[in-house]
This record gives sequence, C-alpha cells and structure tokens, in this order.
Amino acid sequence: MNGVAVSPREGLRIDGLTVRIPVRRGAVVHAVSEVSLEVAAGTVTALVGESGCGKSVVASAVMGVLPQAAVVSGAVHLGLSGRSVQILGDRVDSSLPASAGTDLGASQFDHPQSIPGAAEQPGERSGSATRWLARHRPQVEPYRGRHIALVPQSASTHFTPVRTLGSQLAETVAALGTSHTPADLLRRAGLEPTALDLYPHQLSGGMAQRAAVAAALAGDPAVIVADEPTAGLDRDHTDRIGALLRECADAGAAVLLITHDLSHLLRAGIADTVAIMYASRLMEVGPAAEVFADPWHDYTRDLLAALPENGLHPLPHPPLELTNLSDICPYAGGPTALVPQRQRMIRKGVDGAHR
Repeated sequence: MNGVAVSPREGLRIDGLTVRIPVRRGAVVHAVSEVSLEVAAGTVTALVGESGCGKSVVASAVMGVLPQAAVVSGAVHLGLSGRSVQILGDRVDSSLPASAGTDLGASQFDHPQSIPGAAEQPGERSGSATRWLARHRPQVEPYRGRHIALVPQSASTHFTPVRTLGSQLAETVAALGTSHTPADLLRRAGLEPTALDLYPHQLSGGMAQRAAVAAALAGDPAVIVADEPTAGLDRDHTDRIGALLRECADAGAAVLLITHDLSHLLRAGIADTVAIMYASRLMEVGPAAEVFADPWHDYTRDLLAALPENGLHPLPHPPLELTNLSDICPYAGGPTALVPQRQRMIRKGVDGAHR
C-alpha cells in the first residue's frame, strides 16, 4: 500500500431505512425494510447476505440513486466535522420539478441503478433519473464525491469506454476541486501511473476495482460505500481490494462494505462490524469476531455452515422473493415476530442485533 490519506470524520448513520418498489400486476418489492446501521469513522462495517436480499439497494439509497417508482422512508445522516447532516429523509424541496433529477451533473459513478421489473410511470422514459432523486437531490448531491463516495460493482463498466483512465480521473479531480493528481490517486490505490494511458477494456478486473477506489478517494471522502467491490475477482485480488478498503478505514474513513463473500471476511479479518441481511431485513448485527465465533440467528449460522471451509452445507431455506413480504421474520426457523429495532440492541449495545 502507498499510504491512503482520508480526512477523519464521524461517519454514516442509517435510521429505519425502508424502500418499496411497485412492480407490474400490483406487486410491491420489499427491497429494504427498517434497516438501521451505524458506520463509525475509522471502521469497516460489512453488510452481508445472499444476492437479491437488498444490500445494493441500501447502497443506492445512501448514494441517492434509486428507481423512479421507489417509495422511501427513514433517514440517512452524515457526520461531518462535528455536525450531523441529513442526506435522506423527510426534508424534501417539493418545488423542484421532476425533470430536475434528469441532469445529474455527476461523474460516471453516479448513474441511477435499475431494478428488473420496476414499473415505469406513464410519460417517463426508461432510464431517466427518478422523481425520488429529483426530490432528494438538494440533500445528497452537495456531499457526493467530496464527503461520500461509491466504489461500484463491476467497476470497468462504470468508466467511459472511449476515454483513458487518466483523462477520467483528471475530470473527477477537476470537478471536485481537489489538489490530487491522477498519478497520485493511482499510487494510493496500489497502481502504477503507467495505467493512466489505459482504456477501461485494457484493465484487469483487479486493476479496474483499484481504479474505482482511486476515483472514490479523489475527494478525500468521509464515507466510502463499496458495493460488492470484489465480485468476480480471484482470491489474491479480493484480498488486495479488501486490504485497500481497510487502509482507508485506518486513515479515518467510515467504510460500508457490501458483500456476499463471507470467506473473505473470515480470512482477512478486515471488518469491525458485520450486519447480516436476509429478504430485505437485518437479521443480526454485531462485532465481526463475535458474530462469526458465536452467531445468534439461525440464518447467520446457516450462512457460515455453507462455506467451503465449514463443510459446504446447503442452506436449508431458499432465498425469498421480495414481493409482498409480511412483517414476520422472513427466515424460517427464526424468531416468530420482529420486535421493534430498539429492542434488538442486545449484542453489546450494537444497533440492530436481532436477538
């Protein structure tokens, strides 16, 4: 590593985040349900679960990019220099026209994420920025890049294919008004400056993910949201990306790592806190070492038992479809009813423990 410099700040807090997405034939996707989570400065919090459980929707909500039909409640706060700034919640500028969200004026890392099956609203073209984003843009946009940054999944597809990596990093630095050079950013991410002349298709998977981290670091963000940054990478590159994110946390950033790779978390030990998610809800949250050594929830135990190093036992229950879920604990064999979030802070005072 080459010394990642990130400004120490207070971190990220998610309070009761709920995302519902109407789809065709009157169904509703319960993408996220009452998720509360804190990511302190200088720590890595891993949000873990199977594909399709809602992890990436949490990232999209935090970054302010959700499908046009999304209905959102709850709040997201950034801790910045001793003050709390709400970047998602009820403070909405309703005077903004819906079209205000169509011109994001942002980098290649700020594209709205799509969810298959989400219903389009009459008169609005597919892929346009959402009405939700238009309403919340005044809260999120001033902080995106400078204070909170995204490391996307499949990073090579988020770079413009006909421009070199160097030109895109230079544009990002100029937009953020920082003093970093593209070469410095690559060095901080463990890449040689020779990569500046490469096009995205010339980057290996590991190089592309490191380049994405370099772009995220351009604004010295207080919070880094890494959405499946090691998906599809081999063990060596996975460990390198994980170590780089750990270094960002050690330099003062609050890192929210979204992943399904429990083996990597166990092997590398990079997470301070782990949050286990299933069917839109948090099942268990606590210090990583304690959760892995003594899991409380049935789903956590089953996930760990399914790892190759633990015998590769099949999960006893298939993933649920997230349409029209009830308020009963979605994992068969778990507690019968979901008690209020504040009553679930049992594992040494950590918010969200489902005990």
